[in-house]
Amino acid sequence: MYRLLSFVWCLAATFLCAVAQAKDLEGQSEAGRSAHAFTFEMPFGEPLALKDYAGKAVLVVNTATECGFSGQLAGLQKLHEAYSDRGLLVLGVPSNDFGGQEPRADGDIAKFCEAKYGAEFPLAAKTVVKGDQAHPFYLWAARELGPTARPYWNFHKYLIGPDGSIVAWFPTPVPPTAPDMTAAIEKVLPGS
Repeated sequence: MYRLLSFVWCLAATFLCAVAQAKDLEGQSEAGRSAHAFTFEMPFGEPLALKDYAGKAVLVVNTATECGFSGQLAGLQKLHEAYSDRGLLVLGVPSNDFGGQEPRADGDIAKFCEAKYGAEFPLAAKTVVKGDQAHPFYLWAARELGPTARPYWNFHKYLIGPDGSIVAWFPTPVPPTAPDMTAAIEKVLPGS
């Protein structure tokens, strides 16, 4: 009984510490904390540097073509069509981290997404998005926002403002065209 109570107490203390570390999204543009410091590798080895999109909004989404939420790829394409001319980059980051749901090779992912969902927005090379081996962008985002804002499944979304700060994040179940999400995008578009 004592061991069980000790375990429960330790678990509760760990949870409370994690919650205490979670930060409010306000004030995330402190010096040295910018998404513009990160680069994603594209399927054929070329880099996509987020600094090249300074002054624009960027939506970074970890994707997986065999996920039950893969229909969100069509919603991401709708965002791309609606907002790319107004300064939004939608960046898909394929990952096989959750349930092995991205079995395709890098070059085949974009072809599949375009054929099935009409996706024309950029898709990075397959990337690790969780754990100690995660891409540096995801490690930075977890440090900035705390553990509750980490991807816990495919289609986790980070909205980056024109200054490189994370202005919002949306968990898996929130569809790309949800009113809260489009309102957040509208708010950070250049000239808004």
